[in-house]
Amino acid sequence: MTNEGEGSMAVVAAAIVQRGRLLVVSKKAAPEVFYLPGGKPDPGESPLETLARELDEELGVVPLEPRLLAEVEGVAALERVPMRLTVYGARIDGTPRPAAELAHMRWISGGESDVPLAAAIRNHVVPLLRDRGMLAA
Repeated sequence: MTNEGEGSMAVVAAAIVQRGRLLVVSKKAAPEVFYLPGGKPDPGESPLETLARELDEELGVVPLEPRLLAEVEGVAALERVPMRLTVYGARIDGTPRPAAELAHMRWISGGESDVPLAAAIRNHVVPLLRDRGMLAA
């Protein structure tokens, strides 16, 4: 997935669900907004390579058995530009710990009023996971 000629920013992220809770993170640049862990691909990098690199850099974990969950079009919360978000469902190989540009990490059911989610996550990813019975009620 390339950014050139598309007019939108490409982002690859992981929907990591354990015991009915989704892992979300916030960045130091905007600690009040929570996203899925992930990021933008480096030149020539495949979406799965991006996913592995970003999860290692941000959380110190490796994605296991990633599978394409959704492609979401929206507006990037921080950059305020059109965004194409590729979301993979994945398990992880260890205990995640926030690093790099991350400020916070939370496990959520999706209904918390004190965890402001980026629009793409709130409007697309959480409802999809809920429809599939993956999130706790």
